[in-house]
Amino acid sequence: MNTEELLISTEELPLSYAQQRLWFLDQLEPNSALYNIPIALRLEGTLNQTALEQSLQEIIQRHEALRTNFITVDGQAIQVIHEETTWTISVTDLTHLSINEQEIAAQQLAQQQANQAFDLEKDSLIRARLIVLSETQHWLLVCMHHIVSDGWSTGVFIQEFTTLYKAYIQGQPSPLTPLPIQYADFALWQREWLQGEVLQQQLSYWQRQLADAPDLLSLPTDRPRPAVQTFAGAYQQFTLSAELSSQLTKLSQKQGVTLFMTLLAAFDTLLYRYTGQEDILVGSPFANRNQSELEDLIGFFVNTLVLRADLSGNPSFNELLNQVREMVMDAYAHQNFPFEMLVEALQPERDLSYTPLFQVSFVLQDETISQVELTGLKVSPLQVESKTSKFDLTLAMENRADGLVGVWEYSTDLFDTSTIERMTGHFVTLLEGIVSNPQQEISQLPLLTEVEQQKLLIEWNDTQVDYRQNQCIHQLFEEIVEQTPNAIALVFENQKLTYWELNSRANQLAHALRSLGVTPDTLVGLCVERSLEMVVGLLGILKAGGAYVPLDPDYPTERLSFMLQDAQVSVLLTQQRVLDKLPQHQGLLVCLDDLDLAQHRQDNPESRVQSFYLANVIYTSGSTGKPKGVMVEHRGLRNLTQAQIQTFGLDGHSRILQFASLSFDASIWEILMAVGSGARLYLGTKEALMPGQPLMERLRDYAITHVTLPPSVLAVLPDDQLPQLQTIIVAGEACSPEVIKQWSVDRNFFNAYGPTEASVCATMAKCSDGDEKITIGRPIANVQVYILDKNQQAVPVGVAGELHIGGAGLARGYLNRPELTKEKFI
Repeated sequence: MNTEELLISTEELPLSYAQQRLWFLDQLEPNSALYNIPIALRLEGTLNQTALEQSLQEIIQRHEALRTNFITVDGQAIQVIHEETTWTISVTDLTHLSINEQEIAAQQLAQQQANQAFDLEKDSLIRARLIVLSETQHWLLVCMHHIVSDGWSTGVFIQEFTTLYKAYIQGQPSPLTPLPIQYADFALWQREWLQGEVLQQQLSYWQRQLADAPDLLSLPTDRPRPAVQTFAGAYQQFTLSAELSSQLTKLSQKQGVTLFMTLLAAFDTLLYRYTGQEDILVGSPFANRNQSELEDLIGFFVNTLVLRADLSGNPSFNELLNQVREMVMDAYAHQNFPFEMLVEALQPERDLSYTPLFQVSFVLQDETISQVELTGLKVSPLQVESKTSKFDLTLAMENRADGLVGVWEYSTDLFDTSTIERMTGHFVTLLEGIVSNPQQEISQLPLLTEVEQQKLLIEWNDTQVDYRQNQCIHQLFEEIVEQTPNAIALVFENQKLTYWELNSRANQLAHALRSLGVTPDTLVGLCVERSLEMVVGLLGILKAGGAYVPLDPDYPTERLSFMLQDAQVSVLLTQQRVLDKLPQHQGLLVCLDDLDLAQHRQDNPESRVQSFYLANVIYTSGSTGKPKGVMVEHRGLRNLTQAQIQTFGLDGHSRILQFASLSFDASIWEILMAVGSGARLYLGTKEALMPGQPLMERLRDYAITHVTLPPSVLAVLPDDQLPQLQTIIVAGEACSPEVIKQWSVDRNFFNAYGPTEASVCATMAKCSDGDEKITIGRPIANVQVYILDKNQQAVPVGVAGELHIGGAGLARGYLNRPELTKEKFI
């Protein structure tokens, strides 16, 4: 480009492509301050107001862009450049206020100006206000619309302002050399240049570069994304130490890259660790002033480039840095293709809830404001609180003499202040890890601060509770029998068993099973309807040393057949009335209602079982594939019982309803709540426990104090008329606020969570009406939970990951599935 090419005049001046986009956005949403560029300076010393105003007027006269408005002619926007203006600076005198009142009023004025919209057709697109605090204290507020300015222009503005003020206070004329061209000339040249082969070459690059790019970077947010982006925002500043800033510069030099590339690669890594996405698109403004004639102009030249990084394959940071270097260099070579035309050409699927092509931005700039040196004045920048955010998240870094300073601009629709504060800690920790070991794989670089590590890995998992870890659950039951032998243990319709009677029957069955060859870890099937025999059978199997495999007689024949074949049970306990539902199997069939238990001893069998032996094998539903038998050990269930007694306040006066099918792990949860604490367990037929009125009647008639139900069952129960019900535990499904609101009044309400692989329950939360968020709570006693990413690194608070459970409740693994056990039981 040469000067002759640029010096073109026309009556109707078109807009540049960038200006045209901002004009279009202004048509869509007038009265928006989204594209305001505020500058705020504190001036300390003797100020010459006349020279100040003269300097600003000369800058406006010197740059046509600052004397331009944008009008519509036949549906098209054109530039109107005013030869002369009557522009003046506004002056506000606050000298009558106290110092504290001055600070408040000045900040309000600064925010008001920064957030006051421009009328592109009528208003001067630069406004300034001088706030007088005293003879030696002033604030200068300048605000320009982005359609006539950009970041580079801010530097030009400040440099010229400094030069002119110095000249004018000495009574000298402007020392600035005339500008060879104006912004309108650039707009005309751009439209003439970007045609034909040039246009196609530039477009082809970006089409290849952005082919099959993801539409959205799904950052973890504090709230759901609104249907329409509001651009409401805030900012938060942070500072890197001089040492870390220096180390980043040295790393960049060593790797042959710019500091911009290093910081961008680090930001890409942060986004990868936050989202798990390997294809990261970040927008970044490039000055787009490749010609020397443009360097001293104020105007909207900056072009937004979409910088796409591929983080697949878990590269080292150095490897990623080399890739980013090549990508940025290629993008820089094609920076003249306007972002506006790119969006139009690619036609991404539009969604009003987020910006097209990218939603996160990054910028690195050199310090500008601090370079202001006005004769007789000490000048320092003032931070004006922004109320807008163009994107979900923008990281703007500034390279100052004393180190790097960063500012997050973020959408307040999506993020809380505390979330951005944590993000700062993660970014700084990541940068420290990078300079310490740039050869480290990006998935392994440190992210959590020391405080977070202590909280997530230690404090939140400090759940140790001492109990007799070598005790099996039937031994705990035997202790209760000794303490309260005559207390009622089981109730089923009109039948009752005391603890002594229940123990005696279970002992007789245990001796019978031992005579049939049941030894520790022998799998014994239990296919019975709800009845006293169900609990007798379960305890008898455990006392014999075996592990019970529950089989619901109402399951389809194919599922029962699979479970029997997979488990290869040696003995199958059942009842006469369900025989016709059983498929063919290899095990010895024993009908509990035919078995003559009187011939067997009633005393407790000598225990041959230790806590690491199996208590049961519970089959998963198979909703994600073939059902899996989970091998649960005694120690996990013993630990669960301990946690239940402590959490729910169980004792001999408690009345517990047994609601869950025996094939669900929730059934052992209910049984252990009772027989482990000396409480009374109530059983019912399937019909008697139907959700709705039948279940309500059981709860009322039995005066149940503790019940565990799925939230969906609780939701359909009639109005609450259960004064005896002290504790409700929901599990198995997500719980709604409405259910909590209805059922938590004047009683304990718990949300329990846990897979069968963690011995029924891993975490619990106590809930009440008014809770802002419903959570699965904290780990129960002697259990640890961690949320990790796919590379098994702990994720920060608020970042999605996969729940990992460890501790006393962990099952042995999956029956006959060694490969799956190896994969899931890490």
